[in-house]
Parts: sequence; C-alpha cells; structure tokens
Amino acid sequence: MNRFLLPAGIFAALVALLFVGIQRSPNKSVIASPLIDKPAPQFELPVLGSAETFANESLRGRWYLLNVWGTWCAECRREHDMLLEIAGAGEIPIVGLNWKDDPAAAQQWLEQLGNPYTVIPADREGRVAIDWGVYGAPETFLIDAAGIVRYKHVGALHPLAWQNEFLPRIRGVK
Repeated sequence: MNRFLLPAGIFAALVALLFVGIQRSPNKSVIASPLIDKPAPQFELPVLGSAETFANESLRGRWYLLNVWGTWCAECRREHDMLLEIAGAGEIPIVGLNWKDDPAAAQQWLEQLGNPYTVIPADREGRVAIDWGVYGAPETFLIDAAGIVRYKHVGALHPLAWQNEFLPRIRGVK
C-alpha cells in the first residue's frame, strides 16, 4: 500500500503545478498560427444560399476579417453581437466562413440574429478551414490589403480583443 503513495503523491503534485501554471498564464487563449505574416491561403467556395462562388483573392487591396463560424458552435452565438457591432461600424468587411454546417440552419441563424457578413463562403467539407489551420470555431483572422495574415484570434471575439489587437493593426498602429 505504501509503495503506491509516493507515485500518487508525485502525480497529484504535477497536476496541481500544471493547473496553477495554466491558470496564471497570460497567453492561455493564444494559439500561435504559422500563417502570421504569411500569405493567406487562397480559396474559392460556394456562397451560402446562392449559386455564386466567392474567392478571397477578390478582396486583394482591402483589409478584411475572416470569421470561422457554425450554427452548432455555442461560442459563435456568444460573439455574434460583437460581429454585428463591427459590421455596423463599417470599418472592415467581414467574410463569414461557414464551417461544416447545414446551409438551411445557417440561413435561419442569420435571419434570426442578423447578418454581419459581407459574404458567406460555405466550407461544407472543412477543407478550407484545414488550410487556414483552424482548430475550432470561432476563430477570426485579420488579413491586410496585400493578402497577408496579420493576426489570429481564437474563441469568441470580444471588445477588449477588438480594441487592443485588431483596431491598432487595422489603423497601422501595431
């Protein structure tokens, strides 16, 4: 019995150490993206609810946000009001990459909650999201006028991240 106490005690100490370290980490929600400061992956996808297609190359020359979302994503609902606020300000277009979603559910969601997106490419298979290194929704990328990824935010977009991370980059402060 005593021979199991030492390993159990060491395991418990390691768990406690990791827990405290994670809780105190200032960057616990930051997942580094290999795309930062590199060209954005190019794609062409069907537009949600349309026979048209959209290629992100068409936004070359303009800054834009790429917001990965799905109706199955609880955090996406939480960030939706923030996206509506950003869209209402008109400072930057938002491309809403609808990821692995049911088209009818996505259209119903937008009718009920409002549509903050300039265009909504539908990534039903999830292949474009893989090219962008998406771990889960929501994720928001900031792409500059030259088509370079400048920032990636993982999780629901909130006012503090918008003010401190996105706006300074868009306005050329960072």
